[in-house]
Amino acid sequence: MAVYAFTFPGQGSQSVGMGQELAAAFPAARAVFQEVDDALGEHLSKTIFEGPLETLTSTENAQPALMAVSMAVLRVLELDGGLDLAGRVTLLAGHSLGEYAALAAGRAFDVAQAAKLLRLRGQAMQRAVPAGEGGMAALIGVTLAQAEEICTRASAEGSTEIANDNGGGQIVISGKMAGIDAAITIAKDMGIKRALKLPVSAPFHSSLMKPAEDVMAEALGKADIATPVVPVIANVTAERESDADTIRLNLVQQVTGRVRWRESVATMTGLGVDTFVEIGAGKVLSGLVRRIDPEVSALSIGTPADVEAFLKSL
Repeated sequence: MAVYAFTFPGQGSQSVGMGQELAAAFPAARAVFQEVDDALGEHLSKTIFEGPLETLTSTENAQPALMAVSMAVLRVLELDGGLDLAGRVTLLAGHSLGEYAALAAGRAFDVAQAAKLLRLRGQAMQRAVPAGEGGMAALIGVTLAQAEEICTRASAEGSTEIANDNGGGQIVISGKMAGIDAAITIAKDMGIKRALKLPVSAPFHSSLMKPAEDVMAEALGKADIATPVVPVIANVTAERESDADTIRLNLVQQVTGRVRWRESVATMTGLGVDTFVEIGAGKVLSGLVRRIDPEVSALSIGTPADVEAFLKSL
């Protein structure tokens, strides 16, 4: 019998129309989108289904939107498919904002609270650094040691740090724009396969996000967080967590901390997981998992057809 981990995607997986087919087919999915709309006091679902893409991609919209799609998929699996999450799934994990979706999936907090926290998180991250002062870049075909060397050298021009250790030779760096520009030049001089700027508006998961970390520390300090029914792997530690206070601290530190996705996958496989199921929009995490460990199975569920196929496989 397969040992499952459910994973939840982060920013960059959004697309106009995501979740729409699911909402049309299942009342349970529609109810999730309504919960998010009600929590935010606006029709975010209209933006999710109809766009425009520029509005959906805005950090303050993309974060709650991606969580909404993930939770819509999960709710359909549970209510229409009869999936017993706690009985069938061993671990939960999410990439950056996806950690909030993972925690909502595990009932550490409800959908409405997750939507409000992610809206605030998106706004705070956007405001932390003036537009144009910070950025991010992806390094492809690089080791962690090489990426650390690149960041150290580039920081002479402006602070540059590893934001995401995604695995499979993919590392994302974050920092001052001058540092990012220098890092790309250094990477090319070192013979790194690819180094390219990412189309993001702020240097996420870097020390430059400290103002946003402070905002989230206050908000999470007031948030009701329960023990999740399935343990969640934390981004900043790559360790299994169930304690509510530790989860709270990890979410605060996650704003400026490194997303340790490669290590998180290794932790999950070390705990016996052999099948990773990406819940929500896109297939980014499934692809990363396959590159990190070709021995495991990785699939994604985002449409009614995906739901049907997965439930038949159980």
